[in-house]
Amino acid sequence: MGKIFYVMGKSASGKDTIYQKLSERFPQLKRVVLYTTRPRRDGEREGIEYYFTTFMRLEEFRQQKKLIEERTYETVYGPWTYFTVDDGQIDLTAENKYLMIGTLESYEKVRDYFGRDHVVPLYIEVEDGERLLRALERERNQRVQKYKEICRRFLADEEDFKEENLEKCGIKKRYKNDDLEKCLEEIRKSLGL
Repeated sequence: MGKIFYVMGKSASGKDTIYQKLSERFPQLKRVVLYTTRPRRDGEREGIEYYFTTFMRLEEFRQQKKLIEERTYETVYGPWTYFTVDDGQIDLTAENKYLMIGTLESYEKVRDYFGRDHVVPLYIEVEDGERLLRALERERNQRVQKYKEICRRFLADEEDFKEENLEKCGIKKRYKNDDLEKCLEEIRKSLGL
């Protein structure tokens, strides 16, 4: 039976790094690339981090009934939509193992679409003060800093990932990311990789 290992966590929790490291260390995990209408950040590559696309293409997927889930955020720069498409990347009929990344909301919709037995949550957790420091440092390294967006995301995450939402989604296991190697080893052991 195929599995999707779904990495999620609040912004600046290190989920992107963990996703990348798991992908590098365990090539048997096939990466599922999500789509977004947001602008590409410095260093991001088309088809690697995301498929960068338009609202028109999103609407085409919606009309073709290929949209698994979508989330739109009203940012200080306008609406940004992230979405997962049933575009042939995932085949759970075999023993395939996939790696995805997203939010709690997207995890829930992917889990409902593919079934609870197929989707395994990997919830990454970091102390809030450390997350804020990481977010500021990351933003300082961008060509154009978007500090207002950091604040919006930080506050939105407090609502999105509140305990009652985690419980509703059945998230019990948490991976503390205060030491990256330790966190990765804990994930590896729990997934039997």
